[in-house]
Amino acid sequence: MADARANVVFEEQFLMYDAKPLAAIRYGHGPEVDPALDAFIEQLQSLGVTMAGCVQRRTPDGGSCCPISHLEDLASGSHTRITQPLGPGSTGCRLDPGALANAAEDLSRQLEKQPDVLILSRFGRGEAEGRGFRPVIERAVELGIPVLTAVKKRYEPEWEDFSADMAADLPADVARLMDWLLPQLPNHRQNSSTEQATR
Repeated sequence: MADARANVVFEEQFLMYDAKPLAAIRYGHGPEVDPALDAFIEQLQSLGVTMAGCVQRRTPDGGSCCPISHLEDLASGSHTRITQPLGPGSTGCRLDPGALANAAEDLSRQLEKQPDVLILSRFGRGEAEGRGFRPVIERAVELGIPVLTAVKKRYEPEWEDFSADMAADLPADVARLMDWLLPQLPNHRQNSSTEQATR
């Protein structure tokens, strides 16, 4: 009876997220989604899931009014600085468009190796305006690679226009993120089909 109930729960979860190649964790302010993303990435690494993508890291900069932002490449572990100061006397920083463009190009090349999933820590202003990593997301969808990102409330309208009905809304919870992704992984689908056939 317990096994049957577990199968029903799994099938309900599969139907909920099946055919949803995109998934978004929606959030309000601050980095509250980052711990869940980090834990999710760590679990995928332990399972041998191949990933493309990048997550944003920030480190204090004693000589500046804002922290230094880097993108950590999930495949290589390399860090690329994406912020630059505005100059002497400035009270802010801005994103480096050249660094972002290079990171996007690198991710596009990685997608051709067919990773299991693409993870981007943010769908932000650039993506909302059709720039940034938006072409990378589009290419991943074309290749059938699931995409997970986080969307701030202010960019929800642009995300909804972009994703249409292809996206699942997920909480910042590792178990729910796994429920969305695992059924879409080739090895998991194959194992599930074999188990069903042997019952």
